[in-house]
Amino acid sequence: MSEAIKQTTTAAEDYAYSTPLEDLDVSNPNLWPNEDFWPIFERLRNEAPVHKCSNPWESPSRPEGARGVGSYWSVTRYEDIMAIDTNHKVFSSEPIIVLPDPDEDFTLPMFIAMDQPKHDIQRKTVAPVVSPQNLQRMSHLIRERTCSVLDTLPINEEFDWVDTVSIELTTMMLATLFDFPFEERRKLTRWSDVATASPETGIIESEDQRRAELYECLEYFTDLWNQKVNAEPDFDLISMLAHGEDTRNMDPLEYLGNLILLIVGGNDTTRNSMSASIFSTNLFPTEWDKLKNDHDLVPNAVAEIIRWQTPLAYMRRRALEDVEMHGQTIKKGDKIAMWYASGNRDERKFERPNDLIVDRANARNHIAFGFGIHRCFGNRLAELQLQILWQEMLTRFKKIEVVEEPTRTLSSFVKGYTKLKVRISA
Repeated sequence: MSEAIKQTTTAAEDYAYSTPLEDLDVSNPNLWPNEDFWPIFERLRNEAPVHKCSNPWESPSRPEGARGVGSYWSVTRYEDIMAIDTNHKVFSSEPIIVLPDPDEDFTLPMFIAMDQPKHDIQRKTVAPVVSPQNLQRMSHLIRERTCSVLDTLPINEEFDWVDTVSIELTTMMLATLFDFPFEERRKLTRWSDVATASPETGIIESEDQRRAELYECLEYFTDLWNQKVNAEPDFDLISMLAHGEDTRNMDPLEYLGNLILLIVGGNDTTRNSMSASIFSTNLFPTEWDKLKNDHDLVPNAVAEIIRWQTPLAYMRRRALEDVEMHGQTIKKGDKIAMWYASGNRDERKFERPNDLIVDRANARNHIAFGFGIHRCFGNRLAELQLQILWQEMLTRFKKIEVVEEPTRTLSSFVKGYTKLKVRISA
């Protein structure tokens, strides 16, 4: 494995500990491609577990008049995040899950960014698609597709694992969940990327372009909605929303918001955990060997990989009243970032938290899926996809080698990979 593959740098540590606490801002996406944020999180957990960022980073390409991040609180310890995530009476999910405030004319309501009772009603409408019975029905299809993708991978040649495996498998699953035209499934990947991108990423050139492409997404899915609403109810997400008593009259932007939620939730999270499966076991090769020797460890290993990766770094909340935490007063109306990525590396909860340990005893205590009423409703499907991928990889490959440092997503929200070059030995 190349010496270029790393987890952090001395320069990042120097920056984290030499910068005044009040000037640290982990929402700056430029910290994320090289994972320069880990030492900052470590310092915040130890010195300022409830940290006020009053002058956050702002995108230089943000249109004049558009809303920025604004001041916010970072909560970085596991137990504190759990306390906030389970107290929805005091900490509201409305109106959005990310730190930047939406433009007033383009707010996209979605049930993860709603409070009760509306949250519960909309979530319940789509929940049957990931019921245990339906997951059991889909498991054969997931395995069939996984085998097909793995059996066509080149041997002794470098290729991009992200595009060839992670994106392909998750996008096929999304197409099934939406009953989306299979040959056009990569549109889902594009819309997922656009939904969470900023102009700095190169995915889009401007906020106007992002909005235009999301309207194209809405137009496409409106056609699917019209087909479904005039047909018998079926077991896919669009049909469930179109026929749901409490969702069939959704405003177009609310429909788009829930689409983006389901697309990003089903795409970015699983695909980045699939990529992390390979990258993490190259950083910690003895863990691959453990799995080769004991396939029964796979379910626990999947939980550990999700903890180690934490594919969505945070979720936002808004205080509904003044709250005291660690000597700080979070004022009513203040916004809070619950940094799941930090909580999952909290030394108070996880021993050797920066290491991947596939037989870790408390791996399932991770908070990568969130907790409380907003816990990711598709978490069992994500775990199933990853478990099947691991089961099939272990029966086929002695080793999958990462040949260079991955290219990571330029985002403080989506913690993922855009490219991961690998080679499978014969």
